[in-house]
Amino acid sequence: MGSSKGMVVLSHGLESGPQATKVSALAEIAAALGWDSVRPDYRDLDATRDVTAIGSRTARALAAAPAQGRVVFAGSSMGAFVSGHASLERRCEALFLMAVPVGIPGYAKVFDAARVPTVLVHGWRDEVCPVDGAIAFARGRGDTLHLVDDDHRLSAHVDYCAEAFRGLLLALEH
Repeated sequence: MGSSKGMVVLSHGLESGPQATKVSALAEIAAALGWDSVRPDYRDLDATRDVTAIGSRTARALAAAPAQGRVVFAGSSMGAFVSGHASLERRCEALFLMAVPVGIPGYAKVFDAARVPTVLVHGWRDEVCPVDGAIAFARGRGDTLHLVDDDHRLSAHVDYCAEAFRGLLLALEH
């Protein structure tokens, strides 16, 4: 599809996969708005349970992005963490981060991301990544932050996440 607006790199979380509900919903939105998308498979890396594999995960996300053209990084949980780090190495148009951990126990790098339009969705009851970390991160950058009554999986808010993502992609059109 030669008229694509760009590539969305969709990164799934730990104990998940490329066909996960949230990244699949985002892929549908991207396609409807004329963006291509790719969903790197990190399951082999995740199976090691080795936090140092985060660097390999980030490298895989970067490898999935085209060398030229517009890129948006999006992901959930570990996929959001990786998306942020990838954005520091590959220029991107925007970031969409769901249930982002601002730190990973045992991993030296804290969460960081390029200063691009960024939208976060986080559950008030997130039992894995406490909401206060996401609030502090978003506040420090002035990012858009959607807080919803949900847990880490955001399973009651898949459509909500998809609509927030649609809004981010539409904002890139002008």
